[in-house]
Amino acid sequence: MAVGAGGFTITRDTRVVADPGSAALTVAADLAAYLRPATGYPLPVVPGPASGRDVRLELREVPELTPSQAVEGYLLDVGPDGVDVAAETAHGLFNGIQTIRQLLPVWIESRTTEQGPWTVPSVHIVDYPRYDYRGFMLDVARHFQTPDAVMQLIEEVSAYKINTLHLHLSDDQGFRIVIDGFPNLTDIGGRGSVGTDGRPMDPGGFWTQQEYKDVVAYAAAHHMSVVPEVDSPGHNNAIIMSEYGDTANPLLDGHPEDINGGAHDPPQWNYTGDVGHSAMCPESENTFAIYDAMITQLSAMSTSPYFHIGGDEVPSTVLSQDRYAAFLNHLMTLVTAQGKTVMGWAELAGPGTDPPAGSVAEYWNPASGTGPDTATAHQAVAKDMKIVMAPATRAYLDQKYAPDTPPDLGLTWACDDGCDVSQFYDWDPGRYVAGVTDQHVIGVEGAMWGETVRTLGEVQYMVFPRLIALAEVGWTPQAARDQGDFLLRLAAQGPRLTLTGTNFCPSPEVRWRLDLAGTPDVRAVGGRVEGTLASLSAPAIPAGSVTVSIAWGDGTNRPGTVIGTPATATSVNGLYSISASHRYTGHGGYEITITASAPGVSDAVVQVPVRRAEQPTAD
Repeated sequence: MAVGAGGFTITRDTRVVADPGSAALTVAADLAAYLRPATGYPLPVVPGPASGRDVRLELREVPELTPSQAVEGYLLDVGPDGVDVAAETAHGLFNGIQTIRQLLPVWIESRTTEQGPWTVPSVHIVDYPRYDYRGFMLDVARHFQTPDAVMQLIEEVSAYKINTLHLHLSDDQGFRIVIDGFPNLTDIGGRGSVGTDGRPMDPGGFWTQQEYKDVVAYAAAHHMSVVPEVDSPGHNNAIIMSEYGDTANPLLDGHPEDINGGAHDPPQWNYTGDVGHSAMCPESENTFAIYDAMITQLSAMSTSPYFHIGGDEVPSTVLSQDRYAAFLNHLMTLVTAQGKTVMGWAELAGPGTDPPAGSVAEYWNPASGTGPDTATAHQAVAKDMKIVMAPATRAYLDQKYAPDTPPDLGLTWACDDGCDVSQFYDWDPGRYVAGVTDQHVIGVEGAMWGETVRTLGEVQYMVFPRLIALAEVGWTPQAARDQGDFLLRLAAQGPRLTLTGTNFCPSPEVRWRLDLAGTPDVRAVGGRVEGTLASLSAPAIPAGSVTVSIAWGDGTNRPGTVIGTPATATSVNGLYSISASHRYTGHGGYEITITASAPGVSDAVVQVPVRRAEQPTAD
């Protein structure tokens, strides 16, 4: 990046221009849709050519990028006369417009019209990711999440250039997607969630295949692919409980009870978060009839080249290693038969397994360096597998930020002292395990396990802002990353998250700030101003500790009123309005100066012009 002088200001006359008949027009429409609510400008999307003071998106060769860099890379040039984004793919253009959003003032994310001005600084940027795979895993099995909730998360994480959604669709407590031919999987397996036995407010749920397709299409529109996961051979009590008695199913042999290879015979529901008690039997033909249907149907509906088969946490007391390996070896043939690349948790690389070359092991163990617990990463390398790094102490979004934060959400097994933002940022995926380098690592993934989260707000609170840290780990070369610099930049994301309706944890590691935006078109009617004058973003700062001073421009100074609901772990963090009333005695226009103050942070100041309007009269 090179920074120039001045910048480009978006005005009511600005157009978004793209090459006619190209995918660039779709990305141009995305950009215009992002910018219209806050600016209030029409921002028409038009086919080229561009004229002065336009925003132009162009699909063309970018000589500054190598062929591998050009898959997602882009070139961004901003000057006083306009904005130019060039890329060789629509995905590259999409990444470029996310950068434009970040370069604009934070209030560009508002869903209502704000005051502006909307200036992008003059810059020349050539940008592309360090890793091809930058993932977000969402567990919808332990607690059900609706398609609408998942689509909102897609909108939120794609803004930080996350390009993969990994859906954990099945676990001991629930199976969440309709599989044709096996209605019991959702009719029975979709009924509950973690805590169902003791908490009737934990209902289950499932998606139809059309709903799954809708989520996949929505992800594709945000340049994210969807990796489906049906865990195996363990973590599947919901499957066993659904199909154990399915004796009338013509796709089974009449004795489906032979699918149960778990610790309990007959099987029984366990709606706690316990693991390691269930397993599908590797000697049962019914087992693979069920999995073949799942893999075939989910593969046909999914956009990722990968199919995730799980493979984690099966104790040898439940399945011996040779039976475990036999199960996975059979299952991998079903995946490759659908033209998908095998992906699984790193135990997939253990003794006796034979993953095809190029298969992907997801390394989740917290162990780093050379310790014995890093064995699965070395086994994966030895079997010519690629690795996605998701070590629990650096990438598990279900872990608490601190031992008591949040008090009612999150686990601590990987992070006794908590895993805050710095823990997610300060590590190198290409050096985390000795001998496992960027030659083997294809990316990183943040994993949001669902044992403790029930609502979208709770999921968001655990995901943000830590996923932003992990997104930068996956995008930016190690030598170009600095934790102190990142934490400073992260503070600016507070209002951006709030304005998009995204809940987040106000980590004490981040120096969150006050941000003010004036209300546009404030009028003095009959000399009187009354109502909302500004919006205030104040993450981690209780409304009661914020004071507001208003200089009305006529020599009068009075306090303003801060209105809003203090944030909790399940409500959007720290967005308030500033209101006041005042009567002017003189004629002409005025400019109000609003100053917000709070202990330990810098003041925020905004000027709001006041227009005079005559007192309305009755008809």
